[in-house]
Amino acid sequence: MPALLLFLLLGMLAGSEGIGGIEFDDPWIMQIISIGALALILFSGGLDTDWSIVREVAVESFTLATIGVFLTALVLASIASYVFDISFLEAMLLASIMSSTDAAAVFAILRSRNVSLRHPLKPLLELESGSNDPMAVLLTVGCIELLLVPSASVWVMVLSLVRQMALGAIVGYIMGRVALWLINNLDLGYDGLYPVLTTALVLISYGITAVVGGSGYLAVYLMGIVIASRPFVHRRSLLSFHDGLAWLSQIILFVALGLLVFPSRLIPIAGQALLVAIALIVVARPAVVYLLLARSPLSLKKKTLIAWVGLRGAVPVVLGIFPLVAGVPNAELYFNVVFFVVMVSALLQGTTIPMVARWLGVDAPMVPRRELPLEYVPVKGLKSELRELVVPAGSPAVGTPVVSLGLPQGFQIILVGRGDEYIVSNGRTVIQAEDRLLVLAEAEQLREVEPRLGWTEA
Repeated sequence: MPALLLFLLLGMLAGSEGIGGIEFDDPWIMQIISIGALALILFSGGLDTDWSIVREVAVESFTLATIGVFLTALVLASIASYVFDISFLEAMLLASIMSSTDAAAVFAILRSRNVSLRHPLKPLLELESGSNDPMAVLLTVGCIELLLVPSASVWVMVLSLVRQMALGAIVGYIMGRVALWLINNLDLGYDGLYPVLTTALVLISYGITAVVGGSGYLAVYLMGIVIASRPFVHRRSLLSFHDGLAWLSQIILFVALGLLVFPSRLIPIAGQALLVAIALIVVARPAVVYLLLARSPLSLKKKTLIAWVGLRGAVPVVLGIFPLVAGVPNAELYFNVVFFVVMVSALLQGTTIPMVARWLGVDAPMVPRRELPLEYVPVKGLKSELRELVVPAGSPAVGTPVVSLGLPQGFQIILVGRGDEYIVSNGRTVIQAEDRLLVLAEAEQLREVEPRLGWTEA
């Protein structure tokens, strides 16, 4: 069972109808908590994203994250309108709330079960999940506005959508570059202050974007990607800190959401909500994926897995709070239905993803992330980068001492990883196949040496 679902159940047990008896029924406070938590979660996702890998699937990912979210909401709204006997606009609001996916929980499941996915499934799903939340937010807010102000213009909302996406991207990129400069040039005196700096910059970035009318969620996600695309000091410690902070944010978020829900109110709508959940999982999501990826070179099996990995998580439940805060009619119904659908998605999809990946034959051995034995801190005036290179069996360097490799001046092989050990390199060290070389060199030197000797990035 997904760990976050356990925290959701823990919150329900601690709530007013559980054994804890904690009274918590304030959607406004919950919305404030959720905004901060989601900003930190999305920033951590962007910071852990390798743009050099995900850019090859950027078109497919952004198509699913924008058009895909809209079409999913459209298909699901048609079904929900009939199931709950409500107007199409009300059903569209309900569907918009549930239209985005949460891949963070998916890969937590895959890692815990020692399963990975064949390329390019993992980067595609990561980029989609990190960039589809803004579209769901904008659709939800737009539907709320149309329900409260029927005279509101749809075209104004479309322009608002474009504006918010554009401003979110612009502010996210600028704040990413600003954060990079500050991290690398600001001498804070204490290493422990750098995580404080980056956390503050995340919240400032979200705030600035919200003030100018952009998508704060998109801004903080892109900010993380921009920072990760360049070398920066204290990289390992900052990645570890924000990964832990993201988990803490998710735990706080799910426990608080569990406190907010009343289990007794889920029972009357359980049957109808189950129908909507099944429709979302086996009709809306697959139909949209197959349609939008029809001309993609991805195989049918990979498209099928993408369709199945439509796991709903924290964002839909958080968006379910928006109608409560805005005072939309039937807001409590929307929140309870969304909460139920998320639980069904976590139980049905979350527990079967590894099995489905193996059944479709698109799983791959999980390669554990290896921690380097030292951390490189860039300083002013030094252009070198610390990289880990792998020596394949066919490399001309195999069997050759380091001194005879003809390496450029300043290209330093610091350590040689062989098996589970690291060897301090010197001129007499003989390179062997499958060695992992920890090198310090400038980018131009790496581009010259890697193809000549057949070395590849680890």
